Amino acid sequence: MEIRQLKTFKAVADHLSFHKAAGAINYAQSTVSAQIMALEADLGIPLFERLGRHIMLTEAGENLYQYACKMLELAQAARADLIEGVRLAGSLTIRVPESFCVHRLTPVVAEFHNRMPNVKLRFITCAQEGLKRDLRKGVTDLAFLLTESIQSKDLAVENLGTEHLVFVSAPNHPLSKLDKFEIDMLANHTLLLSRADCSYRRILEQIMQESRCEPKMVLEFNSVAAIIECVAAGLGVTLIPEIAVSRELELKNLVTLPWSEINIEVAQLMIWHKEKWLSPIMKRFMDTAREVLKNV
Repeated sequence: MEIRQLKTFKAVADHLSFHKAAGAINYAQSTVSAQIMALEADLGIPLFERLGRHIMLTEAGENLYQYACKMLELAQAARADLIEGVRLAGSLTIRVPESFCVHRLTPVVAEFHNRMPNVKLRFITCAQEGLKRDLRKGVTDLAFLLTESIQSKDLAVENLGTEHLVFVSAPNHPLSKLDKFEIDMLANHTLLLSRADCSYRRILEQIMQESRCEPKMVLEFNSVAAIIECVAAGLGVTLIPEIAVSRELELKNLVTLPWSEINIEVAQLMIWHKEKWLSPIMKRFMDTAREVLKNV
C-alpha cells in the first residue's frame, strides 16, 4: 500500500468517478484504474462496487477511506514540518457567508496574506447544508458561519464574536412609517432572503413558523449585495447582519424597522473537523482570525 495509491483512492472516493479523479490529480484515467486495481489486489478485497458507469464504495472501501485521510494528512504533516520556514506555501479552501467575508474577514485575509504571501486562498460561499461532509472529506479546510449554534460530535466549533441582525427597508416603505413592527405584518409584504447567508435565515424561518406567519411573497437571491440594492429600491424588507448595511443606514438609503420584541444576535463561528490535521498554514490563518476579529 503506497502513498500514491492512497492519494488516487481518495480522489476516486471523493468524486466517485475514475474520470473526474484523473482530472483532479492530473493522472491518465488508465493510471488511476491501474492503481486502484493494484491496491485491491494487494489488499485482496474490492474497494468499489462497479455498477455500469457508476461506482460506489464497498464497506471495506468506506473503512479504508478513513485510514487514507489520516495517512495522507500525516504524510503532509511530515513534509510540512521538514520544509516549514520561508518556503512555506500551500493552499486553504474556506467556506464563509458573503456578508461575513466582506465586512469581517477582509482584514483577516489582508493580514494573513501579508504574513504568508505564498499561500493560495480559495473562498466559497457558505451554506450549512453539506458542510459536515465537506469538512470530513477535506473538500473544505475551514468554515465560518453566522448562526446561533451548530451541534456535531465530529466538528470543532469556536465562537469568535457576535453579529446583530436587523430588519431593514427603504425609507419610503410602508412598514418604515410604523411605530412598531410585528413579524405577522410580513403577511402583507415581500420578504427578500439570501441563499448565500442561509444559516441565520433559518432563525427567521423558525420565528415565522412559531408565529404562523407567511410572507405575501418571498424573493431569493444568491447575492447579499443584490438584496441590499433591491430593498433600497423598495421591493421589500430583509433580515440581515447590521454590519452589512451600516453604510446604507448612514446614508439613509435604508432604515431599520422598529422590531422591539426580539433582539437577535448570532455567533461568528469558526468550524473545522476534529480529526483534521491542522497544518502550519491552517493554524496561522486561524490564529490570525482570532487576533484580528477580537479587535473588531
